[in-house]
Amino acid sequence: MNWGTELWDQYDNLSTHTQKGIDFCEKYTHFIKERCAIETEYAGKLKKLVKNYQPKKKEEEDYQFTHAQGVLGMMKELHDIAGQHELIAENLNAKVVKELQVLMQELKQERKKHLQDGQRLQVELNQQLGLLDKSKRSYEKAFREMEKATENFRRAESDDHLSRAEQNKYKDISVQRSQINDDCKQGYAATLQKTNQYQEQHYTVMMPQVFQQLQEMEEKRVTKLQNFIRECGTIENSVIPIINTCIDGIFNAANSVNPSKDSEMVIDKNKSGFQHPQDIPFEDLSQVIANGSSSSLNTPKNVPTRSETFRTAGGTVTKKGKQKKGGILGMFSSSKHQSPKLDDHREDFSNLPPNQQKKKLNKKLDEIKGSISKETSERDGMMKMRDVYIQNPALGDPNSLDKELEENALKLDHLRTEMEKFVTYLAEAEGSTTPNMHRKHRASLASLQSGGNSSTNVSSTDLSSTPIQHNTPTPAIVVDSVDSQHTDRPDSGIDRNSSHTVAREDSFDDALDDEGLPVIGTCIAVYPFEATNEGSICMAQDEHFYILEQDQGDGWTRVRRGNNEEGFVPTSYIECQYS
Repeated sequence: MNWGTELWDQYDNLSTHTQKGIDFCEKYTHFIKERCAIETEYAGKLKKLVKNYQPKKKEEEDYQFTHAQGVLGMMKELHDIAGQHELIAENLNAKVVKELQVLMQELKQERKKHLQDGQRLQVELNQQLGLLDKSKRSYEKAFREMEKATENFRRAESDDHLSRAEQNKYKDISVQRSQINDDCKQGYAATLQKTNQYQEQHYTVMMPQVFQQLQEMEEKRVTKLQNFIRECGTIENSVIPIINTCIDGIFNAANSVNPSKDSEMVIDKNKSGFQHPQDIPFEDLSQVIANGSSSSLNTPKNVPTRSETFRTAGGTVTKKGKQKKGGILGMFSSSKHQSPKLDDHREDFSNLPPNQQKKKLNKKLDEIKGSISKETSERDGMMKMRDVYIQNPALGDPNSLDKELEENALKLDHLRTEMEKFVTYLAEAEGSTTPNMHRKHRASLASLQSGGNSSTNVSSTDLSSTPIQHNTPTPAIVVDSVDSQHTDRPDSGIDRNSSHTVAREDSFDDALDDEGLPVIGTCIAVYPFEATNEGSICMAQDEHFYILEQDQGDGWTRVRRGNNEEGFVPTSYIECQYS
C-alpha cells in the first residue's frame, strides 16, 4: 500500500498523523527515563539497606556463626542484584533514551522538510489554477464584448438613417472584438491544457513522492521503536543469568547454615575448661562436739568449701554464695555489674578460663607473627633498595637507609622477644611445667629467628650472641634454620644455611622438620621466566603452579610445581586465582 496513491487527497491528515507519531516517541522516551530513575533509586535504596545492616566492628565476633554468615551472604547477593538494576538503568539510558532523542530530532527535521515540499507544490498548483481562472475570465469578458459589438453592427446595418461611414465603424468594432475574443479563447485553451497537465503531474507524481517520503519516515519511526522495545528486552535478558546466579548464591547461603556447627562454636567460644565441682562432704556435727571444737570441720583439703572462692562455667562464687553472672548468663544484665577491673586484664590472660586463655594466646601469637612478617618484608625491601643505591649512587645515598634499618631491627628484636614470651605463656597454659610449645609455633619461632638474624649487620642487637632473658630460665639450644616465607626470597641477602640460638627446653632437642605451606590458590605463567637467583625457579609459558604465599610487596610470589619443586617467581609474570 502506498500513501501517494491511496491518500492523494489527505495531506492534512497525514501531517497530523506524523506529528502524533513523533509525540508518541517523545512520550515513550519519558517513560524510559522515569523507569531508569526508578531502577536507579531502587538499586540505591537496596544498597543503602544492605550497608546499614552490615555488622559493626564490635559485632564482628557475633557474625562468625553460620546463620549470621548466611544472612551476610544473602545481603551480599542482594547488593549484587542491586548492581544489576543499576546496569539496566545505565544501558537503557545509553542504548534507548539517547537513541530515541536522536531519532526524534531526525524525525522532526525530516517531517518539516517533507511538509514544506508539499506546501510548495500545493502553492504552485494554486498559482496555476489562479492563472487558469484569470484566463477564463478574460475569455468570458472578450466573448461578451464581441457579442455586443456584433449586435451593434447588425442594428447599424439595418438602420437606414445611419450613413455608410457609421455602419463601417460598427463593422470594424465588431471585427476587432471578434479578433480579441479569438485570442482570449486560444489563451484560455492553452492555459487550461497546461493547468490540466500540471494538476495531473501534481496528483500523480509530485505529491505522491512527498507522501511516499512521509510514509518511509513513519515506517522508519515504527521500525526504530520496534528495535528499542526489543533492545529493552535484550537488556533485561542480559542480567537474568547474573541475577539467577545471585539467587543461587542466596540458596547456597541458606544451605551453608549449620545449626550443629553454630552450637560447637558457642561451646568453643564460652567453654571454660574447668572440672565439675567435687561432692560436698558430710559434716558430722557430733564428731565436732565430741572433739570439743565447733570452729573446724573435717573437710578434705582438695574439696572447695563455701568459704573458698572458686570459678565456675557461669561465673565466680563468692563467700556469701552469691554468683556473679558472667559470659552468656550475664549478657543481659546491666552494664554496671559487668565493668571489669583493670587488674583482671593480665598479659598472659590468666584471668580467663583455660580454654579461653589458650585461644587468646594463640590469637596473640598470630598477630605477632603477622607483625614480624610485615617488618621482615619492609626490611627486605630496604635491603634491596640499599643494594640498588650501592650499585648506582645516582639514585640515592645508601647511608640514608641506615637509620630506618636500625629502627626496623629494633622492632624485630622486640617482636621476637614478645613471640618467645607468649609461646612460653601458651606452654604453661597447656598444663606443662616446661614450655611445651606447639610444633607450628616452634617452627615459626625458629624460622623468624633465622630470618631476623640475617639483618644483624644493620641491627644494634645481635640475637644470636645475646639471648633474651625471661622470668623462667630456659637453656639455649641450636635449631637448624627452616625456610621462612621472607628469608628464602631471591636477592634477599640472607644466608639460608645459617643456624641460630633459640631458647627452648632440653625435651625438644630433636631437629624440626620443615612443614609444607598450605596451598592458597593456583596460577598460570603468562610469560616464560629463567631463574637467575637462588630461591627462584624457572617456568614456561602457560605452565600451571600452586600458590603457597602471596606477594608481600617485593614483586615475588612463592609457588610449587606438580613435582613438589618450590620457589619464587615474578608476580607480574603470572596470573593468579586465589581460592
